[in-house]
Amino acid sequence: MRLRIFTEPQQGASYDTLLAVAKAAEDLGFDAFFRSDHYVKMGDVSGLPGPTDAWITLGALARETSRIRLGTLMTAATFRYPGPLAISVAQVDQMSGGRVDLGIGTGWFEEEHAAYGIPFPSLGERFERLEEQLQILTGLWRTPDGETFDFEGRHYTLKDSPALPKPARPEGPPILIGGFGAKRTPRIAAEHADEYNVPFAQVDDTAAAFGRVRKAVEERGRTRPMVYSAAQVVCCGRDEAEIGRRAAAIGREVDELRENGLCGTPAEILEKIGKFGDVGAECLYLQILDLSDINHLELIAFEVLNKL
Repeated sequence: MRLRIFTEPQQGASYDTLLAVAKAAEDLGFDAFFRSDHYVKMGDVSGLPGPTDAWITLGALARETSRIRLGTLMTAATFRYPGPLAISVAQVDQMSGGRVDLGIGTGWFEEEHAAYGIPFPSLGERFERLEEQLQILTGLWRTPDGETFDFEGRHYTLKDSPALPKPARPEGPPILIGGFGAKRTPRIAAEHADEYNVPFAQVDDTAAAFGRVRKAVEERGRTRPMVYSAAQVVCCGRDEAEIGRRAAAIGREVDELRENGLCGTPAEILEKIGKFGDVGAECLYLQILDLSDINHLELIAFEVLNKL
């Protein structure tokens, strides 16, 4: 089981804060540092100093770290045209020495689109755009040097693209697809993803979602492996007082977190991680909501990560 740190900087974090968390995650032995791709806060928080751009952040972190993988959960297909996104991701991948993972989804938070003038089409159209973007991204990255790439879809058309720059690996960075959809999501994951992620679900619901994607993989006769992962909010403490303090810091109740996340003592969290492993999760994204609490990362590293 690999453990990755997952942050939500739209809730309030400067680049310096994200850098501190990323460097701590690397030093403590976590597998990756991921961040959300959002432009507006959610819930009753200040959100100050305001949003930071996901790929600008990861490009900077690519030069400030040396081992840890870097990625998004999830870049919204509504935010960027696929050609410029392919350039950005390939450049960050090169800057990091091939340490990038691209999590990409349809986009879902209408308020942030309205706030920054981004079109927010229907869910059906967003899925169409996501599929075309995936075809374009992989097509651009995998076009041999010296050749050009063309694409004509319903929403995007590319003509004589030089398909540059290239990412560090010829096949491009690993692609993550996530969500609970019963039909479109499993099919898209089976066709395009290297990893399928289930966010913030109970173990049984996670197992069911994994099962739908496994079925889609089998139906398509896919031979390359699929990584199955889950994301969970984490709140770890040595005793009930420390657990309660950390829960209060993120505006959550301990009992609710124990039910809906990885909450409790290190032993409790290890036990629940084992349950996710039993249903096929190979990687867990630990959502860290209080980015000022580096001691939290240290506790998880020493008492959970080191005992897996």
